Order: sequence, then structure tokens, then C-alpha cells
Amino acid sequence: MFNKFFAKISEDIAIDLGTVNSLVYVRGRGIILNEPSVVALNEKTGQILAIGNEAEKMVGRTPAHIRAIRPLVRGVVSDFEVTEQMLKYFIEKAHKKKLIPFYLPRVIIGIPCGITEVERKAVSDAAKNAGARKVFLIEEPVAAAIGARLPIHEPKGNFIVDIGGGTAEVAVISLGGVVISKSLKIAGDKLNEDIVQYIEQKYKLLIGERTAEKIKIGIGQVLQVDKRKEAPVRGRNLVSGLPEEIIINSDDIQEAMEKSINQIIQAIKVAIEETPPELLADVMEDGIYLCGGGSLTRGLDVLIARETKMPVKIIEDPLTAVVRGGGIVLENVDILKEVLTRTEYQEPPK
Repeated sequence: MFNKFFAKISEDIAIDLGTVNSLVYVRGRGIILNEPSVVALNEKTGQILAIGNEAEKMVGRTPAHIRAIRPLVRGVVSDFEVTEQMLKYFIEKAHKKKLIPFYLPRVIIGIPCGITEVERKAVSDAAKNAGARKVFLIEEPVAAAIGARLPIHEPKGNFIVDIGGGTAEVAVISLGGVVISKSLKIAGDKLNEDIVQYIEQKYKLLIGERTAEKIKIGIGQVLQVDKRKEAPVRGRNLVSGLPEEIIINSDDIQEAMEKSINQIIQAIKVAIEETPPELLADVMEDGIYLCGGGSLTRGLDVLIARETKMPVKIIEDPLTAVVRGGGIVLENVDILKEVLTRTEYQEPPK
């Protein structure tokens, strides 16, 4: 009885804990937070100076004793204590009531398919220490499929590709569960690194990853879909050591990202090969669904469609699909609790 009462009055939260950005959904209020997964840390004192938007402004601009870091790398926790502080910040910012035991929220967190049990436990423990009453995990492709309103509980194949900042997740879902899944440590961050290395090798110009991301968003493409675009890039010339500005074009970025994009497409092809024939027939009819920030890369949907010979669709608002899916589970937990990776979402017996 008390558990049901507290479940009604607590503001339960769904979190898309991303490598680059984290989004927070509060039951009954919707998405209320979208901030970078960055923490500014004073290494002399161990003090957290800023989290989220404020910390993101410090990246690449701090003195030696202050580090602006991402506590998640390739979708998994790399710094437990900093992740705990970041989650605490998100939970407190999302929660209107003071975090006292009666009002502590239940939290659902999206996780990559390919992480180990130890990595799952690290996420769960960090959230509990941050102030969650209960923590439940949901695989990101499943959450994204729910957010896209795909019929995952029907006996049919739903093929979804979630390309985020740290990982690319490929999954076939049927009857509420993952039938086939592939998880790659190749996604937005890796594409940024590819651009940095390409410009360094071809133009002998050193740029930062934030600059690379702006270039990727501004003129990046994986296929020639419209006019060739150009953009100025500023950095340090590795030969002279002096600042320099050059003009690069979308063909450069396409060439820089080609190898990583091909690896993502290869993972999609492998998943198709391993999909049972009956489910594959459904996918051939309904198509492949793309979500995550990487799905917005120009020409990616066209390229995947060409390589797989199947229709490809970018879902509506692909950046928020995972947290929207977690939010739908929060709002309909009695119906959708089977999609959570932890079965203890059942309330304890009275």
C-alpha cells in the first residue's frame, strides 16, 4: 500500500545518459532537461565546479588544475564518482520536491546493448548513490523504438539503428525483446576524431574536437546529396606553429568519415544476415528506422538504403527518442515493465 502511495507522489524520472548529452524526462511533465554530459573538476581540491551547460563552456579553456571531463566514454561509466555527481545534479534539478526518503524518485536509465554486467551495475549504483529510490535499466534501442511508437510488442520485426555520441546500436526487436543486437564503439565522437586526424594529415592543421563537431554538423555528409558546401576552419599550423585559417569542403568530411561509416553499415548488414527470415520479411516491408544525433548526418539514410536494398526512415525528433521511450515506460509502467532489463520493477509484496 505504502509503495503504491509513494509511487504516485514521487516524480519518477527517465534519463538518457549519453556520452555527449543527457536528457531527463519527469513523469507528468515531459522532457525538462537537455544538457551536455560534462563535469568541470578542480583536481587540486577534488571539488566539482560546474556540470552540464556551464561545464561545457569550459572544455579546452581551463588552467592545468581544472579539467572539463566527460565521465562516460563510449556509452559506459569511466569515472564512477563524477558520474554519481552528474546524476545527482540532474535528479535534483529535475525534482521539484526536496529529496527526502518519501519523495525519492524511481529512475529509468537508458544503456547500450553491449555493456557488461559490471558496467550495468556501475550505472545503477551511481544513480542510487545520487538519490534514486529505485533504479531500472532499459536498453537504448528498445527505448528508442518505444519513443518512435513502433509496435515492438507485436510478433513482427522492428529494425532500429541508434547512432549516438559514444555508441551505435543496431537491434531487431519483436514481442518486447531484443532478438538481434550489435553495439559498436563507433559513433559521433569517433567521427569527430576522424575529422581531426584527416585535417591534421591533409592540411597539417591541428584543430579541437569541438571545432570538428561544428564542421560535421555544418557541412558533413556521407553521400553527395546536394551542392558541395565549404566552411572556414581555424587551427594551429603544425609546420610553422602559427595560427592559420583554411577552407575545407563537404567532400573532405565525407572522405574523413568514410571508414567509420562503412563499419556502421557493415554492422547493419551483419544484423540483417542474422535476423530470422520471418522477421526479416517484416523489416523489408516496414524498413530500417534511424535515430540518435548521428542519423541526421546528410545522406546517411540514402546510403544505408542503397547498401541494404531496404527502405530507411529517420524517426521524428531522433535526438530525444530514447528519453521519450523511457518516459512512455514511466507513464505506462504496468503495461511496459517487461521491457526493462531488471525484473525487480515489480513492487514488493504487501
